[in-house]
Amino acid sequence: MKQDIVVTRIYNAPVETVWRAWVEPELVKRWWGPDRFTCPSAKMDFREGGASVVCMRAPKEFGGQDTYSVWVYTKITPFERIEFIQNLSNAQGVKMNPADLGMPPDFQEDVRTVVTFKRLGANKTEMTVTEYDWEVGGQMSVFAKMGLEQCMDKMGAIFVEA
Repeated sequence: MKQDIVVTRIYNAPVETVWRAWVEPELVKRWWGPDRFTCPSAKMDFREGGASVVCMRAPKEFGGQDTYSVWVYTKITPFERIEFIQNLSNAQGVKMNPADLGMPPDFQEDVRTVVTFKRLGANKTEMTVTEYDWEVGGQMSVFAKMGLEQCMDKMGAIFVEA
């Protein structure tokens, strides 16, 4: 059985500013990865049919390894919606099998991801990220939801500083 992971945040920032956090490499590097993880590189090819490659670096106490993900964009509606397929990859953005990278068997390939933006006035935005079709009760779905929530909280810190 499958379930979707849905995380919604309301940010005190205009939709154009929140949108930039998904587009500009220097901003993506500030929020990609759960707490204590960093993002040393984000190569953004933000266009329909484009593929961005982002790196997540584990803290030293977790091994310090780099894990890459590729986001292949399927639909972009400016300031409203981003749709992409997310996969683990190598540093060049070539899709990798999660099992070959030592991930648990319930680590999903081809994670369909949709980000929606809703303007709530001049300086407030509701953003919802949905990752589709995770295994119900799977270990990875729990970690994926927790990691996504932490990423979205890190993104929120960008707008507090702005």
